[in-house]
Amino acid sequence: MWGLVIRNTGNNYLVRTDEGTDMSCLAKGNFRLKGIRSTSPVVVGDRVKIDTNPDGTAYITEIEDRKNYIVRRASNLSKHSHILAANIDMALLCVTVRLPETTTVFIDRFLVTAEAYSVPVYLVFNKTDIYDNEDLEYVDGLIHLYSTIGYKCIKTSVITGEGMDEVRELVCGKNTLLAGHSGVGKSSMVNMLQRDTTTTRKVGKISDYHSKGMHTTTFSEMIELENGGFVIDTPGIKGFGTIDMTTAEVSHYFPEIFRISSKCKFYNCLHLNEPDCAVIKAVENRYISQSRYQSYLNILEDMNEGKYR
Repeated sequence: MWGLVIRNTGNNYLVRTDEGTDMSCLAKGNFRLKGIRSTSPVVVGDRVKIDTNPDGTAYITEIEDRKNYIVRRASNLSKHSHILAANIDMALLCVTVRLPETTTVFIDRFLVTAEAYSVPVYLVFNKTDIYDNEDLEYVDGLIHLYSTIGYKCIKTSVITGEGMDEVRELVCGKNTLLAGHSGVGKSSMVNMLQRDTTTTRKVGKISDYHSKGMHTTTFSEMIELENGGFVIDTPGIKGFGTIDMTTAEVSHYFPEIFRISSKCKFYNCLHLNEPDCAVIKAVENRYISQSRYQSYLNILEDMNEGKYR
């Protein structure tokens, strides 16, 4: 029989079969022999085939081809990837400018990976109820930057309800990945969207010492939404290491850099210090933001040094 992986807890997977039954399954060991260099061969969102044994145990024996997925470099295994979820209609990246701060480098790394794996992204600037005027001006500046590039942006607050109707409409009937640092309000947002109120997500507090979120979601799970579709809640991500792309490809996933790169003197220009580089000139003339260009350089630096960031 076939089904959908809706929860991943270590080596155990909860699969919702096409008949509507939830089954606890293990993955066959031979998945790890097929060249899948991932911390987990099966992920939330996968369509899988299940075989059951006479003793009642169930095993995942086959994974249907994925239409897309979001992947990052595993923080403790630099040559391995960590796939957050598969078969995603879109991703919502939850961003906060303080308590905790989401840096533009983190945002850009997520966007680059989403571009590389064909996942549309909306930037959700959450917790607007706690910001002062200076914070709100910075949020508006970020929204101007990313919307100019072509990314959709929404300001939200679970407390005041700002933007939540737009989010509900956006996720209706879709499989949506919800990502971001711990403490940015992902679980609170899920609580506002989900159908089954008996499985309300635990909401964490912000660490007073580090002003960072403390992990409350410890595994990935697909949660059914009130108006149809699923939201995929994931553990908070501290860093986002890019993987499986060459140095020459990185600029392709910065849309504004890629557009201007056609005007560079050399077709293989890396936009570092080459003569007549149209991208460097665009940065100097502020047609490309300094923060985006710096994120581009940071990714190249990490790839060259084999670092994880």
